[in-house]
Amino acid sequence: MSKVMIWHNPRCGKSREGLKLLQSRGIEPEVVRYLDVPHTKEEIREVIKMVGLNSAREMMRTKEKLYKELGLKDVDDEEKLIEAMVEHPRLIERPIVIKDGKAVIGRPPEKVLDLVKGDDA
Repeated sequence: MSKVMIWHNPRCGKSREGLKLLQSRGIEPEVVRYLDVPHTKEEIREVIKMVGLNSAREMMRTKEKLYKELGLKDVDDEEKLIEAMVEHPRLIERPIVIKDGKAVIGRPPEKVLDLVKGDDA
């Protein structure tokens, strides 16, 4: 079975659900508590590509109070959006599950299963 990683926030219900779904299928992913482990701009860019997003904004929690406080709604510069996620990781949508160069945002949590089909223990 290929290595599976989850960018996880244990305080988030959707993130806990995504992790639980993986574990219920016998998959023990590498858990990265992304609020505690800083990510680089390059890592963020890579995950955006892996998910297949057209914009960094699609990986952001746009309803997060901080998003509004930073005025990110009016920012069109992709680099500035990525820098905001590096500086303020709570802006990153969660959970994100990564496997074999592909990734999904677990919203809804069941989406994580699309990435790990065939990996059930």
